[in-house]
Amino acid sequence: MTASLRRAGRRVQPDPAAALHVPLFQDIVAGLDANQRHVVLDLGAASTAMLALLGRSRCRAEIADLAYFGGIDRLNSAESGPALSRAAESLLPNRLSDDAIDLVFCWDLPNYLTLDSLSALMDAVGRRARAGALAHALIFYAERDMNERPGRFIPTADGELIDHSAPGEAVEAPRYSAEDLGKSMGGFVIDRARLLSNGMQEFLFRLGS
Repeated sequence: MTASLRRAGRRVQPDPAAALHVPLFQDIVAGLDANQRHVVLDLGAASTAMLALLGRSRCRAEIADLAYFGGIDRLNSAESGPALSRAAESLLPNRLSDDAIDLVFCWDLPNYLTLDSLSALMDAVGRRARAGALAHALIFYAERDMNERPGRFIPTADGELIDHSAPGEAVEAPRYSAEDLGKSMGGFVIDRARLLSNGMQEFLFRLGS
């Protein structure tokens, strides 16, 4: 999908001073029980600030970094069916234990995947997660364009997010609907959604039993 997105003829310049208020993200982090162990899967890149935020609770973080390792292109170019399922599984971190995933941070990566690729990825995640596990995502909704590369969202001390991604060309955003996402998140179903000040929709999904 990424190769077929139309270029908008302009560049996107993320503002490193612009903090985004993300209430569902803040609720998740605040709700992590410091007395309970949590397994967190981060589909984005590792950051010291994010690890510090999770470190306030008993969290083990698994980092996939799909954008850096070419995972987006590998998924979007894989043939539907078993080949796509294998590609999705291969992009997840090696399992260090049988502990089930409790929480997944998708960031804005779903916007860069075809719906088939997204479905295969979340199916693979769901097979590693416990029933009731949460997945958080940021979806382009109001804006027609997005950066050609995914954001690199770094949390502030109070749980807001700042996009530290590099400038890039603007491409057409797929602007997936809630219905699209409801059919393409594997066993994860929409739990809550909020419209953010930058025009993105913040989604929280929950894995069914």
